[in-house]
Amino acid sequence: MSEPVNRARAAVTAAPGDLLVPCLAELLEQECGITDTELLQVDYRLSALIPLTDGEEVTTPGHPAWRCFDHQSPVYAEGTGYLPVSMRGEQRGVLRVAPVSDERQLTGLAEIATALAHELTTADASTDVYRTARRSRRLTLAAEIQWELLPGRSRLRPSFSLAGQLEPAYAVRGDSFDWADDGERVWLATINGMGEGVVASMLTTLATGALRNARRAGIPLADQAALTDQAIYDLHRGEQYLSTLLLELNLRTGLLTAVDAGSPRLVLLRDGEVDVQPLEEQFPLGMFEGTNYREQYIQLQRGDRLFMISDGVLDATGGDVRYDETALDRILRRTTPMTSLGAVRSLLGDLRAFVASDLTDDAVVVCLDWFGPQTPGDEVSTRPGC
Repeated sequence: MSEPVNRARAAVTAAPGDLLVPCLAELLEQECGITDTELLQVDYRLSALIPLTDGEEVTTPGHPAWRCFDHQSPVYAEGTGYLPVSMRGEQRGVLRVAPVSDERQLTGLAEIATALAHELTTADASTDVYRTARRSRRLTLAAEIQWELLPGRSRLRPSFSLAGQLEPAYAVRGDSFDWADDGERVWLATINGMGEGVVASMLTTLATGALRNARRAGIPLADQAALTDQAIYDLHRGEQYLSTLLLELNLRTGLLTAVDAGSPRLVLLRDGEVDVQPLEEQFPLGMFEGTNYREQYIQLQRGDRLFMISDGVLDATGGDVRYDETALDRILRRTTPMTSLGAVRSLLGDLRAFVASDLTDDAVVVCLDWFGPQTPGDEVSTRPGC
């Protein structure tokens, strides 16, 4: 199947951005006799796989499409193949193809699905087709702004895995997250913005831009916080500010540097035990002029999992009952065998079930797994999309 795979990958690369799937479907029918090709994109809530064209959303957890998405491996079921559409850990959805003769045919098709994921990411800059199709309802303007700020929703390298999610997904206002890595370090920021609607999203936009500008200048974490603090204060004079947790992880040593600016909490999951990390809570960014921020250090161990959790999680209520630390500890322990994105989905799914509706306050959850230092050559992997 190598030649059909190569031709399919070439066809996807050459196709117009809005016609990636139709062009791929035409070639798969010609080359492989596959008459049904559909892209199922995961929606903004991580709760439905939505067809690009007409069809029913897939919401049943045990469905083969969800098993493919959750485990990130091809699934064969009753003559149909389900293939993960992912690149560098960013899980976009599932490619459904039929008829497929047997599981052996899925290996080559999985390579095509990975190529499609790369092209979808590129196409997003020039077309709204895929963004529009993966929403089950309209985003608010503030939420549209917030989602455009994100670096992605998941990230995977041999030394670490990352995932994050915003809630309420279709109406989030000021909460957000950001991350970047260079192979030696990974930087994370979790932002708990103040205000309502577009006012909150614009404040978070300013903070995200300022943090990125400072980070890309190569300055220490505390100085990144100080420069962002000054940018917000210069514009709002203390009338608007936001809480932030900044982290920098040395991927070789596991040393974590943290700056807590009135931030969401940091929770460590180690060997199945949950431990809230004691951080020095400093002033939120933009509250006062000329704040000096201090760094703290935490030594991680191979296999540690970190959660950055905003107050919207613990403040959520179901009836008259708060989603307290006991409920949080219980669900975090259950995430031990899950991937980072699976852990985030599980926590927020449990939270939505608890409140029995969408959250009324913003909540953000970011999960970071550190797998330990890698030996030279480990970054060169045969895994698709790596």
